[in-house]
Amino acid sequence: MPTFVEKIFDAPEGAIVFKRPDLILTHDNTASIRKTFEKMGGSEVNDPDRLVVVLDHNAPPTTSGLANTYQSIRDFVKQQGIQKFHDSGSGICHQLMANYSRPGMVIVGSDSHTCTAGAFNSLAAGIDRTEAAGLWLRGETWFRVPETIKITLTGRLKQGVYAKDLSLWIIGILGSAGANYMSIEYHGEGVESLSVSDRMTLANLASEMGAKNAVFPADHVLNEFLGEDIPGIWADEDAQYKRKIEVDLHEVYPLVAAPHHVDNVKALAEVAGTDIHQALIGTCTNGRIEDLREAAAIIAGKSVKPGVQLLVIPASRDIYLQAIEEGLVTQFLEAGANVLSSSCGPCLGTGQGIPADNYRVISSANRNFLGRMGNKNAEIYLASPAAVALSAVHGKIMDPRNLKGAERFPFGQAQSNSFTIENGEQRRHKGVWNYVDSNNLNTDQMFAGNLTYKVQSSEPKEIIPHLFEGFDPQFAKEAQSGDIIMGGENFGCGSSREHPSVGLAYIGVKAVIVKSVNRIFYRSAINQGLPVLVHPDAANIYKEGDEVQVNFSDGTIQVGKHEFQFEALPDKLMAILEKRGLVNWIRSL
Repeated sequence: MPTFVEKIFDAPEGAIVFKRPDLILTHDNTASIRKTFEKMGGSEVNDPDRLVVVLDHNAPPTTSGLANTYQSIRDFVKQQGIQKFHDSGSGICHQLMANYSRPGMVIVGSDSHTCTAGAFNSLAAGIDRTEAAGLWLRGETWFRVPETIKITLTGRLKQGVYAKDLSLWIIGILGSAGANYMSIEYHGEGVESLSVSDRMTLANLASEMGAKNAVFPADHVLNEFLGEDIPGIWADEDAQYKRKIEVDLHEVYPLVAAPHHVDNVKALAEVAGTDIHQALIGTCTNGRIEDLREAAAIIAGKSVKPGVQLLVIPASRDIYLQAIEEGLVTQFLEAGANVLSSSCGPCLGTGQGIPADNYRVISSANRNFLGRMGNKNAEIYLASPAAVALSAVHGKIMDPRNLKGAERFPFGQAQSNSFTIENGEQRRHKGVWNYVDSNNLNTDQMFAGNLTYKVQSSEPKEIIPHLFEGFDPQFAKEAQSGDIIMGGENFGCGSSREHPSVGLAYIGVKAVIVKSVNRIFYRSAINQGLPVLVHPDAANIYKEGDEVQVNFSDGTIQVGKHEFQFEALPDKLMAILEKRGLVNWIRSL
């Protein structure tokens, strides 16, 4: 009676297992990973046939520094004999994984949206750069077998409703931490009505639910896409689940994620008519040929409203060529859109298309955190490609259905306000940083995405001046060795960038105590030798000015007059902490 993940790891939920992934994906961060790999004592990668390297986040490079980084990656790939390499302009890494992902595989990647490959009946999960370097050297890594949520789909989506709407529907029900460290399985006859493109969108957005992965069955839809019949792996009928959710696809209607959080879900009808200044169709979430066809059908014969900028980014070169052959690119250009090279574009705040101050953006991407697209003075709404295209034509958010609706989404998590601290406000007291009220504190706020490739994780001294500057300008100035951070729910959600953990570990932060933690941040912290303790009781009872002490030898947290116990980590993970990170631990073996 095992679930999908229990079968693929051959272990019950909660177990810690070590396994060799079938594929290890890296992208522009390959240059940084190489430095860490060499610090570990590595010179030749373990099994280069398992490595997939894609240049996509800053493609084509916009500075000489990035161009040099790209060239260093090309040199490394050639030196190591890595055959699964895709150069600048080939496409977004998660789209290109469709060339390699197959049922029953275990796939990891140094990007949080590696989970997209779950559409191919694989176990696909994000890791950080340091862990990727360790895999290059040793070939295996640890996994905690997660609990599973079963989502059963029935019926079919109606006209004008898309996989993006379904994804936001589920995020609105679960919240951005509702599936934290869990696996999501999609079941039911409604799955058969979803194309592989639809499934990739749903699997991609599992990251925005906090999930480790999402997975679809290896059914006839997938086999037709792959051109071969591969049995794959699936849960037993009597498998045990942490939670079960049923969704009638016929009941789903167009939705948006309103600023500044992905689970601030609203019916599109609730925000229809809101003026927009920029529109984006693309990214690893919605840059496939089906998405471009939907958008082009809406925009054909029309023009983008003056004063609005529409950006279209095919997810791969092959999709770009297909869009040219089908006349879609011509339709976009004639309408006044900019069709950019296949890359991540402005999604993470790099490349072309950064919004101006006070811009309101509607995007088909996966994140709308404050500052996500490179400007914290802009607002981002997330929606389907069809809604984005129609909104670009009218200059305001529009419903893509023929018969417009008047719905109100009943499940919204209301996370519209991002956590910020006024300049000069003091959050450090007695060596404790008080962020207990910081639910969904994300890695974009901890370290901005547009700095990721300007500041290398191998240079922590360069990270520290920017650490937490997205919400607390005092932190980098005043943080000291031995400090403790008290955090709220879903601490460290967002991307897989390890810069926050690298910086905190380098400063010498003794511990991060939180109500709950995002999965990738937790792994990244362990890999940097930074202890993260999930203890909601300790965090809830903390009051500003309380003294906080942590004793790892006897497993206690002292908050003021209150003492709490915590569970010790497994021996191997404790050894990594004791060696002050994965790099030192591997070098000591």
